[in-house]
Formats: sequence, structure tokens, C-alpha cells
Amino acid sequence: MDKNTDTLDQVNEWCKNTMIEHLGIEITETGADYLCGKMPVDHRTHQPMGLLHGGASVVLAESLASMGAALQVDLTKKACVGLEINANHLKGVREGWVYGKASAIHVGRTTQVWETKITNEAGDLVCISRMTVAVIDKK
Repeated sequence: MDKNTDTLDQVNEWCKNTMIEHLGIEITETGADYLCGKMPVDHRTHQPMGLLHGGASVVLAESLASMGAALQVDLTKKACVGLEINANHLKGVREGWVYGKASAIHVGRTTQVWETKITNEAGDLVCISRMTVAVIDKK
């Protein structure tokens, strides 16, 4: 197997038995400084009015950014933890899938900043998020 396939398998393994798996999020692609995934818009991710819940979009954004950040460090020595996240919800979605791409804006020794764009099946921007990640020493 090639490194990208190995990395994709590793990241999807991290998702087992977590909120990520519960919501049906799948990691679809990894790159040197980005991570992509998709999430169903269904009963697991709806708010009471039948639209994609903004919190579910934030779960997708934080999951992609956090795992992308983790791929930038030596996980035997460092851990990546969310420090701050914001999200602007731009368009409602009632069904189908949404697609996220988290891209590194800054990868430093102690912090990272990631931007995640979430789109609907037509490619329209649904949500944009920015997350700051702290890179800490493992104890």
C-alpha cells in the first residue's frame, strides 16, 4: 500500500467508537496539509426543524482539523488539542451529504491553525470554520 492509503486507513481507525463514527462521518482523503471527509444529513445530524444542525457541522470541522493537525506531529511525543473553533453557517441542508476539506493555514511548533470549508452536494458553501490547535507534550 502507498503512504496515502495507509494514512487514510489509520485516520479512519481513529474514528471507531467515537462521535465521528456515530454521526456517520467518513474520512475520504488525506494530503500533506489537508484532510477531507463527508457526513450524512439525516436523523443523526438534523436539528428539530429538519435542517443540518450547526453543531454537527462544527463536529465535522473540528474532527477534520484535529486529525489533520495530528498528522503533522510525532504522536509518540506530542498531542494536538483544540484551543478555539468558530463557524459561520451560510446555507441550510435538509438531506444528502455534506463534504468538508480542512486545510492547514499555519503549522507551528506549538500551535496550528486550520480552515475547514463544508459544501453541499452541489458544491455550495454551507459552513466555513477556523480552528486553532495547541500542540502539547505528551505526559
